[in-house]
Amino acid sequence: MKTVQARKILTPADRAQALTVIEAVYLQEKQWIRDPLAEIPADAADRPDQSWFLVTADGAPAGVIRLVYDPPLELPAELDVTLESSVDLENLRRHGRFVDIGRFMIVPRYRRNIRVVMKLMRAAIIEVVSRGYTHFLTDVFEDDPHSPLRFHTEVLGFERIGTHRYGELACTSSRIILILDIVRAYQRLKKRENKVFKELGGGVSDLLEARLLAPSV
Repeated sequence: MKTVQARKILTPADRAQALTVIEAVYLQEKQWIRDPLAEIPADAADRPDQSWFLVTADGAPAGVIRLVYDPPLELPAELDVTLESSVDLENLRRHGRFVDIGRFMIVPRYRRNIRVVMKLMRAAIIEVVSRGYTHFLTDVFEDDPHSPLRFHTEVLGFERIGTHRYGELACTSSRIILILDIVRAYQRLKKRENKVFKELGGGVSDLLEARLLAPSV
């Protein structure tokens, strides 16, 4: 694999490639959905409330991620939500601007390739920070064998704030709710100077230093 590229989904061709990823992972492999076409809106490129990104490996569709801006922090009661006792939603709302990461998937043949994952994450971070957002919010399945829970918490620095039993996808596993302070995660990775930090590199470091770190000094 020579070339790994991530880009925002802006054209029908981009959407078509992304839908092949969703069909392969969420329909055929996981059986969490019934209709892949319903996952990405036809007008995704024009939606102010969300962004979709595609990563390709040597031109082949390899992964997808969805960003939803300003999601409600309070989840509906019917989802059977349990928050950690230390969580203060009002305080989070006052001190952060949130983006929900969803539909984060990599096709099986590229799932262990860090370049594919990091290119997709880097594109998402650049988009989010450029818009002035400060935190990621996401759910991961507790029992999914391909859950990114350990990667999110041990490598990127996501923190667990609660769980819920039900959601959009047809999966019986509990959902673990995670939150990430982007600046704090960046500082943590920068100290380590590891492979993950190097892969996230281009564009992310300059943007975070200029937009988020410098004003707080």
